[in-house]
Amino acid sequence: MATPGAEEDVLSRYRSPLVSRYASPEMGFNFSERKKFGTWRRLWLYLAQAEKSLGLPITDEQIQEMEANLDNIDFKMAAEEEKKLRHDVMAHVHTFAHCCPKAAAIIHLGATSCYVGDNTDLIVLRDGFNLLLPKLARVISRLADFAEKYADLPTLGFTHYQPAQLTTVGKRCCLWIQDLCMDLQNLERARDDLRFRGVKGTTGTQASFLQLFEGDHSKVEELDRLVTAKAGFKRSYMVTGQTYSRKVDIEVLSVLASLGASIHKICTDIRLLANLKEIEEPFEKDQIGSSAMPYKRNPMRSERCCSLARHLMTLVLDPLQTASVQWFERTLDDSANRRVCLAEAFLTADIILSTLQNISEGLVVYPKVIERRIRQELPFMATENIIMAMVKAGGNRQDCHEKIRVLSQKAAAVVKQEGGDNDFIARVRADPYFSPIHKQLESLLDPSSFTGRAPQQVAKFLKEEVRPALIPYQSKMGGKIELAL
Repeated sequence: MATPGAEEDVLSRYRSPLVSRYASPEMGFNFSERKKFGTWRRLWLYLAQAEKSLGLPITDEQIQEMEANLDNIDFKMAAEEEKKLRHDVMAHVHTFAHCCPKAAAIIHLGATSCYVGDNTDLIVLRDGFNLLLPKLARVISRLADFAEKYADLPTLGFTHYQPAQLTTVGKRCCLWIQDLCMDLQNLERARDDLRFRGVKGTTGTQASFLQLFEGDHSKVEELDRLVTAKAGFKRSYMVTGQTYSRKVDIEVLSVLASLGASIHKICTDIRLLANLKEIEEPFEKDQIGSSAMPYKRNPMRSERCCSLARHLMTLVLDPLQTASVQWFERTLDDSANRRVCLAEAFLTADIILSTLQNISEGLVVYPKVIERRIRQELPFMATENIIMAMVKAGGNRQDCHEKIRVLSQKAAAVVKQEGGDNDFIARVRADPYFSPIHKQLESLLDPSSFTGRAPQQVAKFLKEEVRPALIPYQSKMGGKIELAL
């Protein structure tokens, strides 16, 4: 068998579709080997700079050598070292030292593996949130524009997926937006609650650094503060074991799972509305809905969101279980699990937000279909209005109620048993008993009179809650997004 070329070699191995098929290049890079190991080197630099500033014998030449080689990573050498040492951090210490011979003696001075491992994870989580938040804001902005445009358009409401009182297309969209605004707040909170692990040593006691600084506690505290600030964090966790508490991962993945639930609900609604032919997601000119049924316009984007959102919602189970079995100061059975669940959660959230943005930028509304469905159901909903109008015209409430009960049952039989249209109003028009209000029937059946304060609620909600929440992201709203697949 011929030796495969580079392209064939890639095709011969499994690649996660989260990266190869869906996720943005930015989020893919955030969880890449280059970002990870480049951050390790920066953390070693921050540590050396801080130790030097606090009096340890580290030279400017050593610092400059490290700065010059931050991105000069020999990944092949690192892989060979890891295979030999069975330790990823020490493999990269040796690889960094190889290109920084003058600084070799002070790289990783006083630190434990989790100094680079956990602190890098916290940087990556923070940066992941910073990528997701503008995307979520863009989705909310697009849906807000949609809600504003259709704030007054009456549509049949559903409870239990059965016809209920009317709402408006814009008001229903605001239900989606409200959930996403809660997610926006939750993601911001989770990001802002992240702290740096900092410089804590092997079991979190900072013993190695206390020894380096000959028992000077104030210098150890200042070292922690300096490195934390260099990494862009305002605070570090005051106490850690060898790792930062794995409950942090629970908090992070919980808010992403909650986002997944929101998007699943929104896209399920869109799929149901597509079946009713009231609203559809974008459908490209040359897009094929089905290989066997050319007429179909399947809501594949919404289906993709639901599919991936289910995966996102389940990932929070990993850190829940991991945190519960961390023995004492730590045990290493967290490592392999976290390599998978943390990256996949952010990659999946990234994908479904990009897809939902694409959907929200191209939603198609069919007012005539919506109007027809209202006409089919509204006559029954208008019965109370008809009774009130008859009473005002001098009729007896109980007699009117009985008349309407009989006529509505006959109309329901036409709809359910014969498959015909709802002819209840035609029956009312034909009955002389209702002649006092025949001229009022059109106004009594005006759909806009059944939507209550829905249009006003939309305007107030968008103005007072939604638009202000988006102000921090105005510069990142960007243009429309096109999906690669």
